[in-house]
Amino acid sequence: MSMETLSFEKRGSVGILRINRPEALNALNNQVLNELEEFFDSFPKSIRCLIITGEGEKSFVAGADIKEMEINDYEKALKKAQRGQALFDRIETLNIPTIAAINGFALGGGFELALACDFIVASERAKFGLPEVSLGLIPGYGGTQRLARTIGKGRARMITLTGDIYRAQQAYDWGIAVRLTPPDQLISECMQLAEKIAAQSPAALALAKRSINEGFDLSQYEGMKLEAEIFAETFKTKDHVEGITAFVEKRRPQFTGE
Repeated sequence: MSMETLSFEKRGSVGILRINRPEALNALNNQVLNELEEFFDSFPKSIRCLIITGEGEKSFVAGADIKEMEINDYEKALKKAQRGQALFDRIETLNIPTIAAINGFALGGGFELALACDFIVASERAKFGLPEVSLGLIPGYGGTQRLARTIGKGRARMITLTGDIYRAQQAYDWGIAVRLTPPDQLISECMQLAEKIAAQSPAALALAKRSINEGFDLSQYEGMKLEAEIFAETFKTKDHVEGITAFVEKRRPQFTGE
């Protein structure tokens, strides 16, 4: 696969995917979306944790490409939003963990991309926001839904309705980012987390993600039922046998994801 707006690096079983349009602050244009779709169509099976970040020091993703937002057609706009949502849903439901490494601006579609990842680690220089209302628009790639589920309706409304940009510390205080790092330590911090995650059972990681994602909007009672069923599924895996055997034998497990 030829990639002009993305770059991919493999470090052991951890992958680092960079949005690579630094001259445009890594804005999401149609080419980026095309290449992201192609990347996840042929996602490397050897990767057990994926870090998504932006090229350069200024920006993770500074939103959608404004030049491509001059749409005066309801059906075209609907398809554009549905396409972005479908792509970010794929990232959210990927069977491996994903980490958004926010190195600068995460605005609009960039913030929405970060929210689709399993969690966010941010540089102390990172900035977050959904400025769409200043263009007469609203977030269309899942932002109004994922943000409210992350930090509650009140703060999500404030961020969305003001269009303001917020600093990394505020994002951390509100629970948007799980960790803050000095800018020069962002990738190394994410790598440490990713390597720790990648050493776990791939089968268990996929099932744990499924339990959290599918159970989130259920009642606690229904969520508990779902958790019990998915817990039981882990006992069907070879990883479960290997994990227990390795523990008894006091050695590192050799998980295969089966």
